[in-house]
Amino acid sequence: MYGEHMSLKFHLETIYDDASFRIENKDKVGIVGVNGAGKTTLFKVILKKEELNQGRIVIPRNTRIGYLPQEIILEDKDITVFDYLLSARPIEMLNKKLEQLYIDVAVANGKEQDKLLKEISKTQEKLEYYNCYEAESILFTIISNMNIDSELLDMKLNDLSGGQKSKIAFAHLLYSAPEIMLLDEPTNHLDATTRDYITNYLKNYKGMVLIISHDVSFLNAIVNKIMHIDKVSHKIEMYRGNYSDYLKKSEKQKELKERIIEQQEKEVAKLREFVLQYSNSSGKRKRIAQSREKLLAKKEKDMIERDRTYKRVKLRLQPEREGSKIPLKVNNISFGYPNSKELIHNLSFLINKKERFLIVGENGVGKSTLLKLLVGKLKPLEGNIWYGSKTDMAYYAQEQETLDLDKTVLENVINQSYTEKELRTILGSFLFHGDDVFKKVAVLSPGEKARIALCQVMLKRANLLLLDEPTNHLDPETQELIGENFKDYEGSIILVSHNPSFVEAIGIDRMLILPQGKITNYSKELLEYYYKLNTTQK
Repeated sequence: MYGEHMSLKFHLETIYDDASFRIENKDKVGIVGVNGAGKTTLFKVILKKEELNQGRIVIPRNTRIGYLPQEIILEDKDITVFDYLLSARPIEMLNKKLEQLYIDVAVANGKEQDKLLKEISKTQEKLEYYNCYEAESILFTIISNMNIDSELLDMKLNDLSGGQKSKIAFAHLLYSAPEIMLLDEPTNHLDATTRDYITNYLKNYKGMVLIISHDVSFLNAIVNKIMHIDKVSHKIEMYRGNYSDYLKKSEKQKELKERIIEQQEKEVAKLREFVLQYSNSSGKRKRIAQSREKLLAKKEKDMIERDRTYKRVKLRLQPEREGSKIPLKVNNISFGYPNSKELIHNLSFLINKKERFLIVGENGVGKSTLLKLLVGKLKPLEGNIWYGSKTDMAYYAQEQETLDLDKTVLENVINQSYTEKELRTILGSFLFHGDDVFKKVAVLSPGEKARIALCQVMLKRANLLLLDEPTNHLDPETQELIGENFKDYEGSIILVSHNPSFVEAIGIDRMLILPQGKITNYSKELLEYYYKLNTTQK
């Protein structure tokens, strides 16, 4: 696969400008760049969901491409998990087609028979590609190695948690055996054992794998090349080696570029000084000055520009008013989704003023569900939730459920307490500059959506924050800064996260462990245990 002279603009924003790349058939490529640089957009172009304004991406015809998006949407939600996994290889459909072809060829003759025989050969080749006789065994191996519980196989897709859907979608992709695999932040929902299996699987995969990920250790273990998409130059550059190799090489390139720029600046300064000194002279000196002036103009035109430094996210979260002594109390609540086992049973706890309260547990135990109960999006089947008279809540949903995709960035943060100028200044601190604020949220990357949702939380100036995996989709630098700012927040925080650096940065008082409902003082060792169990649990 290769791309040549690619150019793409969304409205006034340039994504690619005469960008090119080349990837070999068995390459494992990590795709990196800041949020909004065009990483996910590249996948959409490969999948023909977006069209380039100029240039092209060349992929051999009939190449099987598999895609794991960052935001999982399962179309047929009413089928069981097992039926969904089984559908990844169209073996049953191909067998039925082959049976009909054999019936048709028996009564055909001449050119029609030749045509049918060719179609039979193609269908048999497809069945061989999907290893039809060993396929079921392959599927059960994937199910076992990805720790998909047998009870989960009989559940409807509609009843799965966000983390479970992601794991099932990943298993579906692996079983589909594509020749090119596109993975967008694939480790967001992997437990440690599954992650080890996936790492080994991808490393030894016989096809091409393209991975968008902020997970450095994951990239280092798998990739042999790094593709860097530059948001400033809109070019694409390929580096041999893993992510650590890329960092070293790119750092050397930056140092070399800086030395060249400094040398150019010295030369330009000398020429400028000479021209100023002798521009009003006459005779030979004037002719030399005019010659130097032309040289100065050429050097100024050819000067290499320094890369623009993007502003980092700055949160200034302070409550509008002081909260209640006890902002929230949970009294013996129980909850389960229809046709599913109870997720939360007889759970009780209270939150103290200015407390940091962490919720941990494995995939599917009800962490996100509990936050939805606390904010009133769901109602407990038993028990009740009490709120302090001065409690003001703000909720950050891991799937950015608070965003209106049909509205612009600016429309999503409209708040009567702020003027449009103030809002645009605040959005600028979340990396939305100039006309960025008029983009429809639907076209943004998950990382950009996460920043808007965090901005919404900030603008509410609540004294109780409920944060569901706030660092997912964000690059490590932004994660670090958000942690630093939440540390200074003067309200209470209820947090779902297994990101050790972020949790450590904001400071935690107590932990709630689900599904047991056990409450304990904060323990770094316990957090690290859950981090290993669920690397970035949902």
